[in-house]
Amino acid sequence: MKLDPLVAQIIATTNFNHFTTSDVRSTYLVLKNDSSLESTSVRRKIYAELLKLVKKGWLEKLIPKNKKGPTRFSKTVLFDVEQIQLKNEDEPIEVINDIYKKKEQLLSKLNIYKAELLLNMGESEAYKELYSEFPELIDEIQPKYNKARDNNTRILGKIRAIEGLMDQDSP
Repeated sequence: MKLDPLVAQIIATTNFNHFTTSDVRSTYLVLKNDSSLESTSVRRKIYAELLKLVKKGWLEKLIPKNKKGPTRFSKTVLFDVEQIQLKNEDEPIEVINDIYKKKEQLLSKLNIYKAELLLNMGESEAYKELYSEFPELIDEIQPKYNKARDNNTRILGKIRAIEGLMDQDSP
């Protein structure tokens, strides 16, 4: 069975399982780093490669029950990394692992910032409520409200930066 070496490298990565065709395509395009590649044709090619592995019994095709959401593929017990011929075996797999680690770190950071933003938004709303209940405390409330609002803006900037970076990585 002939398989695209880069697709083989991606799929053979240890922590790469329960994936979609788009997941493989995104990684493929990042590693290939060829701006002339068309995302749709690459996805079709990768889907055909994945079907070869399904026919061989190495992958299982998981179609969502309600037909909503993408079809996923999982490695089966028959999946044999050693059978897949890999070029530059060690280095590309390490690169793929690094890409996934960085994406996980970015996602983790993004979730922390979003939680912090919600907390600060709640704080801002509390100051507004306190002001309407106790207008005589404006001198104490206003600086704290302004600080919470400034924090919201700063955190929102961090969220946009991370989301922009993550969007840039996914074609």
